[in-house]
Amino acid sequence: MKIGVLGLQGDFLEHMKMLELIIDKRDITLVKQPSDIPGLDGLIIPGGESTAIGNLMIKRGIDREIIDRSLPIFGTCAGAIILAKDIIGSDQFSLNLMDIQVERNGYGRQRESFETDLEIPLPSPDGRKKLKKFRGVFIRAPIIKSTGEGVEILSALDSDPVLVRQKNLLASTFHPELTDDPDIHRFFLEKVV
Repeated sequence: MKIGVLGLQGDFLEHMKMLELIIDKRDITLVKQPSDIPGLDGLIIPGGESTAIGNLMIKRGIDREIIDRSLPIFGTCAGAIILAKDIIGSDQFSLNLMDIQVERNGYGRQRESFETDLEIPLPSPDGRKKLKKFRGVFIRAPIIKSTGEGVEILSALDSDPVLVRQKNLLASTFHPELTDDPDIHRFFLEKVV
């Protein structure tokens, strides 16, 4: 299994370190050009600045390569914005792949960033789902305002979805890569890719 991490801007190194806890380092590719995508089984779009990430994807032609390949994708924070079909109050670029409506910086600016415990149903070794406490790190996080048909809400904070899945797409509004727990990355590899 080959997993790519989009390395244009943001916290891509943290995703690579998290993946190294669960797969061989040789199976992780830093994606900076369209030519880095063929042969990948999945892609992670990290948190960072969604406008900058989107602009660099377009400039390098990575957006077209991703769309043409229908890759399984895990987007965190800014990555969730890049996946969304609708970004409230913005005409910025997105891949327009996941049927979610997001509001950028929905929880506030940098000073309103926070951490909280989330309950996430993750599969146990026997295949049954168990609720797991997971530390959610929210940094200038988007809010998912609505989800379309076929989008499964895996976890919510109050009434706002924070981890959602649609077919081979997974999106979180928080940063699982900034914890020491690889379980959400493992879930992506085992259940989405």
